[in-house]
Amino acid sequence: MKLNNRRTLFVGFAFLSISAFWQLYDNIIPLILTKTFSLGDAITGYIMAADNILALFLLPLFGSLSDRVNTKLGKRTPFILSGTFLAVVMMFILAIANNAKNLNLFMIALAIALIAMGTYRSPAVALMPDVTPKPLRSKANAIINLMGSLGGVTTLVLIMFLVNKGDHPNYLPLFATVAGIMILAVSLLVLNVKENKIKNEMEQLEINKEEQAVNTTSSNKLPADVKRSLTYILFSISLWFMGYNAVISAYSRYAANVFKMEGGGFASPLLLANITAIIAFIPIGYISSKLGRKKVILFGVSLLALCFFALSFFRSMNFMIYIPLALVGIAWASINVNSYPMVVEMSKVGDVGKYTGIYYTFSMSAQILTPILSGYLLQYVGYWTLFPYATLCVILAFVTMMQVKHGDNKPELVKGLKAYDIED
Repeated sequence: MKLNNRRTLFVGFAFLSISAFWQLYDNIIPLILTKTFSLGDAITGYIMAADNILALFLLPLFGSLSDRVNTKLGKRTPFILSGTFLAVVMMFILAIANNAKNLNLFMIALAIALIAMGTYRSPAVALMPDVTPKPLRSKANAIINLMGSLGGVTTLVLIMFLVNKGDHPNYLPLFATVAGIMILAVSLLVLNVKENKIKNEMEQLEINKEEQAVNTTSSNKLPADVKRSLTYILFSISLWFMGYNAVISAYSRYAANVFKMEGGGFASPLLLANITAIIAFIPIGYISSKLGRKKVILFGVSLLALCFFALSFFRSMNFMIYIPLALVGIAWASINVNSYPMVVEMSKVGDVGKYTGIYYTFSMSAQILTPILSGYLLQYVGYWTLFPYATLCVILAFVTMMQVKHGDNKPELVKGLKAYDIED
């Protein structure tokens, strides 16, 4: 069984588009809220959690809805197209509202943009398992995450060059450029991935494999031991997202207040973490197929905790800080390549969107809570709390992940780089 690299690459353009937006959101929206509109860190934390509150309801809803939709464009593509279009329009309004210092217009546009992103994120992510056999999903997810990191890196580079110093930068060129990238990425996806041409072949393959599986039952309910593993991995996902998202959503403010960095200079360390993740994705996908998903996740969680612990000792920007930041990219890649495939490994044919929604319910619940908790700690205790808080969350994720016994990939007979040959 071989992975269709070309098809997976084009599917990854959906994730590139999503990641380009969220990199912009996580780094620029907090700065606008605190600098342009003079909101405090705690209030900013609440607002930054709003996308996750919406996602908690929208992602499972639209994930399940896309399972049941059948159009000429397929199940997922209509959601991707409509969601991207609406989000892009709102991005222009956000930049205009910032320039006009119009908080009401900004908040309305932000709410609509977040709703738009919520309608198509689950369908976009579910497209990968739709077109990929179960044993190859870690490898495919490595490519998907690589594409997502490329989207994030592109946005970070744009931030470095398009955000000028000062208390009230003009973000319109940045927002317009990222919007153009999103449109281009989704256009490439739609032109090259024809869902309905792939659907019958993939569904038949998965049905045949499930009929041959020893643990397949006539019931749609999960066996008790599988349900227990699903519960523990979902808690693990919540915990490591609590740690990671606390750092990502607060880093631009942390850099400004602790490292005294101005303009878009804060993006360079984040850029390094994204670059190391890009380098690591494909090797991690290959290693995971040999060692197993759980072992690689545990390695990634351990490394992430060590990196956050090390970063807690830095009080100024210097060369040494780039070492743990580079390793953060490798750690997060090790986790991300394997966690989503482990969840959908427990799904049945036709339920991928549903399980994608469940995955995002737990990851987004964590990201609702963590900006609020970390925001209060930053404002009322001090910015020094950011990395110890993240370290504790990730350590707890290691403990819960040890309890997961299902969802791992089975050893493959295909060896070497042949596993990445294109299958037409």
